[in-house]
Amino acid sequence: MDLGALFGNFDNFLSFTMGGLVFGAIYALIALGYTMVYGVLQLINFAHSEVFMFGTFAVAWVFVLLHGTESATWSLGKALPILLVALVAAMLVSAAIALLLERFAYRPLIKKNAPKLIALISAIGASFALSEAMGLRDRFAGWFGLDDNLADYVSPDKARDVYSNPVTIQPTNLFKIGGYSVSDVDLVIIVAALVMMIALDQIVRRTRFGRGIRATAQDPEAAALMGVNSTRVVQGTFLIGGLMAGAAATLYMMKIGSTRQDAGFILGVKAFTAAVMGGIGNLRGALLGGLLLGVMENWGAAVFGSEWRDVVAFVLLVLILLVRPSGLLGESLGKARA
Repeated sequence: MDLGALFGNFDNFLSFTMGGLVFGAIYALIALGYTMVYGVLQLINFAHSEVFMFGTFAVAWVFVLLHGTESATWSLGKALPILLVALVAAMLVSAAIALLLERFAYRPLIKKNAPKLIALISAIGASFALSEAMGLRDRFAGWFGLDDNLADYVSPDKARDVYSNPVTIQPTNLFKIGGYSVSDVDLVIIVAALVMMIALDQIVRRTRFGRGIRATAQDPEAAALMGVNSTRVVQGTFLIGGLMAGAAATLYMMKIGSTRQDAGFILGVKAFTAAVMGGIGNLRGALLGGLLLGVMENWGAAVFGSEWRDVVAFVLLVLILLVRPSGLLGESLGKARA
């Protein structure tokens, strides 16, 4: 254990804190999907990690389509036009996967009033199915006769390997906070996460659709009697969660630049951890939990070593649940004030 690595000087402390906030912002955006679905249905959508994973591949494939497979290193400014297209594509792809999950993995069970445990098992099954489907993408390409044209990223020997974006985005340092150089990529990730979080919070609190979400979350039967279409509310909830996951996927690919068919697993579990820490079912709690988790695991990696990063994250979850089982904020979506 090396406390000096974290607390040896203030610059080190700021460096690890800022680095944690960047990853925490990504966790927070993914956590919104867990929070939205749980707030309305009281169910954990464990397939949400694969919704995020499909978004990461959408980003990489847009770069392949518009740039090609040749490796290149660009600045953020040069990559921005393709990144904007990739952002739209990732959000649409992730939203489409989320809607498919709602239609085939959840809606039939909800209509039959199936126990929540059954829905949970369905979500876990859908998660593995989506992950394996991406791992077998060479077979799908073969069905359409595209396996030769797409061999660079669907060939059987590469389908389960790490797939890297052909364009590496080189961060440009903008200013320093202590000893940490804040790059344009870091700034975009944090600001984008905050803006999307605030926008979603305002939609839920101030729009007619948001009132429908809160009413369904609080009392589905009373909401239905008041004319709220619960099916559309649930669809909209999955749609919003998918859009946020697609945005998170774009930010993740900006920072990391690579993905694989099981890339969503650990990130999904951490995002779920962030949602629980903040108070699952609470939108602002998802943001707080994500940022806190990112910072704490970075501090843990500094003190105990990088191999302990995931251990620190999940031990933190256990400790918070022991002290405050409802999470840090604890307010459910249905009780959110307008």
